[in-house]
Order: sequence, then C-alpha cells, then structure tokens
Amino acid sequence: MKIKYLAAAFTLFMEMIMVYFWLETAGDGQAVLDMVYYNKELKNISRAADEGMERTDLETEYDCSLLFLTDRDYKSRLNEAVASGNVILDYEKDGVIAGKIIWYGENRLQNRWKQQMRKISMAVCAAVLIGGWILLAIVFFCFIRPFSTLKAFAAEIAKGNLDFPLPMEKGNFFGAFTESFDIMREELRRARENEYLANVSKKELVAELSHDIKTPVSAIKAVCEVLEIKEKNADTLEKLGIIAAKADTIDHLAGNMFHATLEELEVLKVEPKEERSTLIPDMFKELKYYGDIRLENEIGECLVWMDKLRMEQVINNIVNNSFKYAKTPVTVRFKDEKEGIGITIKDKGKGVSEEELPLITEKFFRGSNAAGESGSGLGMYLVKSFMEQMYGTVECFFDEGFGVTLYLKKV
Repeated sequence: MKIKYLAAAFTLFMEMIMVYFWLETAGDGQAVLDMVYYNKELKNISRAADEGMERTDLETEYDCSLLFLTDRDYKSRLNEAVASGNVILDYEKDGVIAGKIIWYGENRLQNRWKQQMRKISMAVCAAVLIGGWILLAIVFFCFIRPFSTLKAFAAEIAKGNLDFPLPMEKGNFFGAFTESFDIMREELRRARENEYLANVSKKELVAELSHDIKTPVSAIKAVCEVLEIKEKNADTLEKLGIIAAKADTIDHLAGNMFHATLEELEVLKVEPKEERSTLIPDMFKELKYYGDIRLENEIGECLVWMDKLRMEQVINNIVNNSFKYAKTPVTVRFKDEKEGIGITIKDKGKGVSEEELPLITEKFFRGSNAAGESGSGLGMYLVKSFMEQMYGTVECFFDEGFGVTLYLKKV
C-alpha cells in the first residue's frame, strides 16, 4: 500500500511540474499571437478609415483609441499610454504617419486568449492526470496486486487450506514466481493425501486382522466346548479349560483392537467378484463346531457378486450370534430368485423386541438379551455393511425365533 501512495504522490508532482513549465512558455507564444492580431486590426482600421468610417465608429468597432498628430493632447495621451504599457501602433495616412492607434487595458483578444488558455490548461491537466492514473493502475495491477494475492494465498495455506487455488494471469511479471508457489501447494496437498491414505490403510489392515482373528478363535472355542463335553480325563479337561480361557483372552483383545480402529473408519474394504453360489453351503459346513446347523434345501447353481472372505465373516457373525444368544439349532434355507439368491438363517430363540429389531444393524448397538454375554455390538453392523458393498441386502425379522435373510445379486 505504501508503494501505491508513493506512486500517486509522484504522479501529482510530475503533473504540477508539467503545468508550470507549460504556463511559463505560453507567454512568449501569446506575445507573438498578439502582434499578429494587432497588425491585422491595424490594416482593418486603415481600410475602414479610407472607406470613410468616422473616428468614433472606428474606436467603437475595433475597441481602440485613435490619437492624431493634430490633437491638442496628443503628447500627453501618448506618454500616458506608453507609461501604462498599452499596445501602440503607428497609424499611416497615404504613406505618412498621421497618428497612433492605442489599445487600452484588456482587449477582446486578451479576453479570448485567456479563455482559450484556461480551456487548454484544463485539458492538459486532465490528460496528465488521466495518464498518471493509468500509469498508477499499471503499477498496481502488474506489481502490487500479485503480492496482495500471494499474501491471501499464504494466509490460506497457513490455515491448512491446501485446496485454495492461486490464480495466474497471462502477462504477469511474477508468473514464474506465482507458479512455483502453486506447485508447492499441490505438492503439500499431495503429501497430505498420501499421508491420509497411508494411515487409513494401516487402520484398515489392523481392523481386518483383528476381525479375521475372531473367526478362528471362535472355532477354537467351539471345539473346546465340544471336547469338554465328551472328554472324561481330568488332566485333559484342565488343558482344554486353559485353551478356552486363552481363546477368550485373544477374542477379547482382538475385539478391543477392532473396536478402536473401526471408530475411525467408515467401512472395511470389500471387493465383490463373480463367484459360484455353491461355495456358500460349504461356509456353513465349516461352522459345524458351533452346533447343529441344518441346511433345509440345495442352493441354485449360478454366479453371484460376492467377496468370499467377507461372505464367510457375514455367515460367521450371524451363526455365532444365534448360538451365543439363542443357544438353539440353526436352520438355513436357500431361495433362487430371478435377480439373485436369498439365504435365510433362523434360530428358535427369544430374539429381540420389536422396538429393538430396526436397531440391530446399527454400530455398537446391543439388544437387551445380550446382558451377560461378551460382544462389541459390531457383528450385525458389519453384516449390513459387507452385504451392501457386495450389491446385496440384509433383512432381520422375528418369526418364532430370530431370523436374517441375506440377498446376493446374480451376475
């Protein structure tokens, strides 16, 4: 801003100097024009006198005073005119000086000249003023404004706004300088994005590993429960108890780790591909150690959109919940539809209340029947999340027991 004020002061100073010198040099030009005018008027007066115009008419017409040699006050009036600095020219009659023509005070030429000078002076001042402001505008737009833009840009970057663009104008003297700053902004934004993606990948990896650990641990616990029922040897039972306790500890730690990382992630990565529907019954058979799982019919053979790992987790979460809370056999029924495959998983437990049923797939929600049972309230939330990312749906219902219907879309 100081540069702008200095430029304005310099412009006004130069205007004053130019007007001063112009007025100083204008006097000589005025004197030359005066003599041309008076000589022309002299010829007009002489011609009018030869044509017989009276003396008084001549003085009125040409705004002058005629002084003849024959006048009694010739010398006194002439001396007075000379002393007053009036314009005096010789008046000739038939080639002989017959007197003087005197122009007293400001005449018409002087008045007209002053008016013209005033107009010209105003025009010159206006032209110089406009030129000065144009020069000032050029200095502002080419030098001052780019730095103001850089100042605003630096303030936004300091706030962490790396999406704030830095405009670059064609012909800007600081174009390369501005471009370097914008490149720096892009590099900072790219580095931040890479850092964010790296952190998300780490958290996703931790969440995936912690959740994947829970599946084999659940199988270990289920096998221990079966062996504890069948085994009679006290030493073996003690060892089985230790295994089951350690499995519970691992399950608890993995759950805590998964809970902590999932709070910062929207969903885990799901990559649906074309898979055979006949893989799904095998996923239920692998969970036989949980308890009695009955497949009531065969599944239709087709290709469905499915992430095999995530589908195993979906089925494991539903079956695990049924045995944990209902403690009854689980039935599975497949339904082949035109657009997809329906999978209904149902137990014969008390289920959840009608008010809690819509909330069962919300994050961290646990029904009133979960009291005394371990869990984080994420199992059914992940079921819904995984199914939606595999282009499918999930529906929970109660019909003489808690049931879940999964829908996989056909390819």
